[in-house]
Amino acid sequence: MATESKSFPKFLGLAKKCQPTSNVALLAQVALVFALVMVAIWTPQGRLNSAVSVAAAALVLWFVTRGPYSARECGLIQPRRGATVMLLAGIAAILIVTASAPLFGRFGPPHPVALERSWQYCIWAMLQEFMLQSFFYLRLESVLGKTWGLLAAAGLFSLAHLPSPILTIAGFLGALLFCELFRRYRNIYPLGIIHGALGLTIAAHLPDSLLHHMRVGLGYWLHP
Repeated sequence: MATESKSFPKFLGLAKKCQPTSNVALLAQVALVFALVMVAIWTPQGRLNSAVSVAAAALVLWFVTRGPYSARECGLIQPRRGATVMLLAGIAAILIVTASAPLFGRFGPPHPVALERSWQYCIWAMLQEFMLQSFFYLRLESVLGKTWGLLAAAGLFSLAHLPSPILTIAGFLGALLFCELFRRYRNIYPLGIIHGALGLTIAAHLPDSLLHHMRVGLGYWLHP
């Protein structure tokens, strides 16, 4: 069972305090949201895709705000905790990507994200970290423990980046790093910054023939 603590609803000023949530319920939440995410990724742009995306986002917000985890446990109220270590880890990851770029030269040139879209990607990166850490990882850690919870969260994150070979591998390795940093410091804000910077670095240095404009799911095949 997830441990009971200062409730997130109480932090939001709501009167009723949530009760601890069973492991079965936590896994059901993870399965439901992940299923909706995969449907959104693998359906064409349109009403169905938009409806499923909105439903997934709404459920994440509902489960987080009504769940057994405090705002501190969700990584939302300590923006400076571990920030220096996290940012240094992010810089190291960026340097690794940059140094490895020549190895992919034979696959063609990169196609960097346009400047006007970069800020949009950075916002999306922060939202991804909120979903990965404050929703998926917290629940998987509660049910499976810190090691298997970390591996499970990274596995789900990488599956959401199929069939892109680079983003699937980078997603798994990046999620291992991000989740471990979150486990230690419970702070999603530096992770969102790292995620955004790392994604833009990948787009700017690795071949677009493999990245397909950083698309995943159905979009990877429809927009080569």
